[in-house]
Amino acid sequence: MKLNNRNIAWQTAVTLCAVLLYCGGFTQAQDVNYNYVPGTDFSKYKTYKWVEVQGVKYPNQLLDTQIKQAIDSQLSMKGLTQTAADNADLYVTYQVAVNQQTQWNTYDTGGGWYWGGMVTTTSSTINVGTLVLDIYDAAAKKLIWRGDATKTLNPSKDPQKNQQRLQKAMAKLLKNYPPPVK
Repeated sequence: MKLNNRNIAWQTAVTLCAVLLYCGGFTQAQDVNYNYVPGTDFSKYKTYKWVEVQGVKYPNQLLDTQIKQAIDSQLSMKGLTQTAADNADLYVTYQVAVNQQTQWNTYDTGGGWYWGGMVTTTSSTINVGTLVLDIYDAAAKKLIWRGDATKTLNPSKDPQKNQQRLQKAMAKLLKNYPPPVK
């Protein structure tokens, strides 16, 4: 088979599209990680209190409330009760970070591959929100559980979609709290 520029361009474009489609499926999923202190008896914890870490910049009041509500909902399903009292069993806090990632966009200008259509690929930078949730044993004053969820705070024009994404991420993250007993 004789290769010419059109065949090479076609093969390159097909390969690029396949790679972008394959990688695109992974970039949309929320990733969660967690870690905890082995040997901790999580069944003894019944109450928690929200605390703020000094020096941490929290998001605007609306987003802060939405984040806390999403976490509260999940912790409630785990049997924990929120309290304002200083004698809570757990202290709970979160931090958010915005990372940047390259997004690839491919456009077909029409005409098809055989008839000489062009494919243009451009890149743009997108912000992907990461939320880190820390849970401390209040009496011992030590971190006992930490989890993070990426692609959680990825704002769109639809506030309902943002809230659903946040709820889904917190459900996925707190699925691992308390950690499975082995």
